[in-house]
Amino acid sequence: MKNILFIGGSTGIGLASIKKLQAENNIIAASRTNENLSGLNVKHIYFDVQEGNFDASQLPETLDGFVYCLGSINLKPFKSLKAENFQEDFQINFLGMISILQQILPKLLLSKQASIVLFSSVAAKNGLPFHTSIAASKGAIEGFAKSFAAEYAPKIRINVIAPSLTETPLSEKLLNNDIKKEKSAERHPLKRVGKAEDIAAMVNFLLSEESSWITGQIYGVDGGISTLNTN
Repeated sequence: MKNILFIGGSTGIGLASIKKLQAENNIIAASRTNENLSGLNVKHIYFDVQEGNFDASQLPETLDGFVYCLGSINLKPFKSLKAENFQEDFQINFLGMISILQQILPKLLLSKQASIVLFSSVAAKNGLPFHTSIAASKGAIEGFAKSFAAEYAPKIRINVIAPSLTETPLSEKLLNNDIKKEKSAERHPLKRVGKAEDIAAMVNFLLSEESSWITGQIYGVDGGISTLNTN
């Protein structure tokens, strides 16, 4: 069984991914709460986003997978944003991941071939209004992943998933009524917004041996919105 660490994982995409993986893997979920993890084959470690650290001594000696699920959706006009807003988004989306990855890197290097999965956003590729802060931090993830992939191949694989709007607790305010859902669905060529399970399927693939010849890639799991114009 593979040892896979999720940072986050008690809700949304992380939880959907864990549900797919927990039967055949040793899953460790580091999150603030574990209320949605009861009944699953998962070891929970307390993790506070604000503190940005956790007890790494509770991890196994070797890690075969690492998934960083934490993120933010901070959609505001650029003129309304302060430098602190950009710093907060960078801390949650990028710098927090870097801090943890540096802590667990020796454990990943002990694996035969470890796999890392990070999350970007369709906004890092498509120019979208009110996305300057989130696009900046997610763009940093994409650039980092490609350089990291080159540096640590073939020992560690790293790939990035770039979703479009997906139904999770994080995006609840953007999809909290039928009109918003219909308008969001209509913008996508496949005429619906994403589900956590859509993204979890790609997480599962990128952690599996079926993707063992894939690294340094950015995958748009986005209903076609990043490459197709059907409107």
